[in-house]
Amino acid sequence: MAFFKERSLTSHKGENGRVLVVGGSENYVGAPALAAMAALRSGIDICVVAAPEKVAWQINSYSPDIITRKINGDFLNWDNVNEIVKLAETFDCVLIGNGLGTEPGTMDFVREAVERISIPLVIDADAIKALAGKKISNSIITPHAREFEIWTGESLPKELDDKARVAQMFAKNKSVVLLKGPIDIIASEDELKFNKTGNPGMTIGGTGDVLAGITAGFLAQTKDLFNSAYYAAYLNGKIGDYLLKKKGIGFTASDIISLIPEFRRKI
Repeated sequence: MAFFKERSLTSHKGENGRVLVVGGSENYVGAPALAAMAALRSGIDICVVAAPEKVAWQINSYSPDIITRKINGDFLNWDNVNEIVKLAETFDCVLIGNGLGTEPGTMDFVREAVERISIPLVIDADAIKALAGKKISNSIITPHAREFEIWTGESLPKELDDKARVAQMFAKNKSVVLLKGPIDIIASEDELKFNKTGNPGMTIGGTGDVLAGITAGFLAQTKDLFNSAYYAAYLNGKIGDYLLKKKGIGFTASDIISLIPEFRRKI
């Protein structure tokens, strides 16, 4: 897969991608943890989760592979913007949104942080809602249909080609839209692809967090916004199709994570 460069025999820790996941809140611990583990399994060297203190400690107990930055409080808010913006400077990519919640202060935090972070972002889940009506640059935005409509104020048509046309309208300023659905639409200003992997078993909670984590991991390794979104969608769905055949309905997002390295190698 030419998308990834060969890893040098002399490469060192951190050289193969560093992802910062900004997420989590009092009621949502699993989402940033799933995203972080998926990013690690995608082939990067380091993933740090910046989350409220109680959430971060729970993520540490979930996996020793994830480093956490413990933020005071139950929710991220305006007071945390400077800390997160400064922290982001040491990473290749920031994934923001997973499990953040929709507290008013958190929504303010997202708007200001996204405006000030200078490295590429993957914007998912609650962060998409916070950015309703906002122009976004140098990012991959990963909405499902309802999140897309909240962000853009546009109702999506029923026909696939018409949906793709609308998605492409909002893929501006060097950004990419990964519109999730039965057939995923990956759109930039001048490129458009469809991904047909995946199945109804992937409606189970957490698969979107896994997709966001893979996307961020690929972006950190390649700096390629469009192909990171496309290959992440393809890989996530391909694993889901395998699990449906092997287990039937009832596989989980964690099942997908464990297979990421194997399927990354295969494709």
